[in-house]
Amino acid sequence: MKSTTSERINHTIFVLVTLLYWCSLYVYVPILSPYLDHLGASYTMAGIVLGSYGLTQIVLRLPLGITSDRFKSRKPFILLGMLCTASSCLCFALGEQLGWAFAGRVLSGVGASTWVAFTVMYAGLYRGEQATRAMGTISLLTVAGQLFGMSMSGYLVKWGGWNAAFWTGAIIGLAGLALAFLLKEPKESGERAAMRFADLAPVMKDKLLLKVSSLSILAHSVLFITMFGFTPSYALSLGADEAGLTLLVFAFMIPHAVSSFMTGKRFAPRFGAWNVVLLGFAVSAVCSAATSLVPGFGLLLLTQAVNGFFQGLHFPLLLGLSIQHIPEQKRATAMGLYQAVYAIGMFAGPFLAGGLNEWAGLKSGFYLAGVLGLSAVGLTLFWFRPRRQLSDASQASLSR
Repeated sequence: MKSTTSERINHTIFVLVTLLYWCSLYVYVPILSPYLDHLGASYTMAGIVLGSYGLTQIVLRLPLGITSDRFKSRKPFILLGMLCTASSCLCFALGEQLGWAFAGRVLSGVGASTWVAFTVMYAGLYRGEQATRAMGTISLLTVAGQLFGMSMSGYLVKWGGWNAAFWTGAIIGLAGLALAFLLKEPKESGERAAMRFADLAPVMKDKLLLKVSSLSILAHSVLFITMFGFTPSYALSLGADEAGLTLLVFAFMIPHAVSSFMTGKRFAPRFGAWNVVLLGFAVSAVCSAATSLVPGFGLLLLTQAVNGFFQGLHFPLLLGLSIQHIPEQKRATAMGLYQAVYAIGMFAGPFLAGGLNEWAGLKSGFYLAGVLGLSAVGLTLFWFRPRRQLSDASQASLSR
């Protein structure tokens, strides 16, 4: 069935809003850890501020998913998300204090909690059997928005100081908010039966969803300890400047974007989805631990390029598998559960690494990331290898 002009325009608007959403959320992420150092925060305090982003999502993502299903509407939550991302950047820009930084990071967590509405609305633009393809595409949009935002941060700081990155993020967020008002809900969203609270228990008891969510906790712990956590601070300790942070972003995020795009279309159908997930965890664990052994900035860029590529293998697959077998009317709740559970990793990873860094030095957090990655390898082998990966039908759907 061919898309109408209106549907294509709506799809384009959604893509632009998504890019602006992630760009606003991540424009200051590479400089956040160094900025907290600038404010005089200890590693423990830095871990609390960094982890508050995930803690907020643990609390809010599932309720937002349930509410979105109950009201059969995604657009209001998308508008809320854009407003919060812009407000987050404003908090950072208006006060150069740890309290403002904490408030800004909490607000960014509120904004990120609305991502469940983005993912389900985008899946609604595709036929039901193409849900995994939709998740692969939106994963690419996520990485692209993050890359665009993060690539600017170092140059913005060099050009206009810390606040330049925060004001830029606020402007981008407000632009996304204005554009989001033009979005139209997919027709399917208004025709489905509302989610009932009686349906919540079966979703929360779904064994595959819980296992995939648990693996995603470990995946996000590693990511938020490393590139989205303390790797920029480690790069500065090796002599990198603001421009060097931009190179670090490119080194990690470009391979990450490439593998996110290819994993569902090429690698999973050819090698088996769980084999690809296993390989991604294994290599990222080694690269994360090896970060602490790197003697110079040039080698750090190399390790991050490899790490970025292999971390990009498992994120889209886990995201697609979380809702692939879930009925349409329960998908926002399932996605809310999945995202609330993996947000534990966004909080626990940097929080634990911050405390460990305070006790044993900055390098120790990267060893923790390596241990968590190897734990994910063990769980993947224990849970999924005996089943000989996915069925042929499931693997084929990953390529559509």
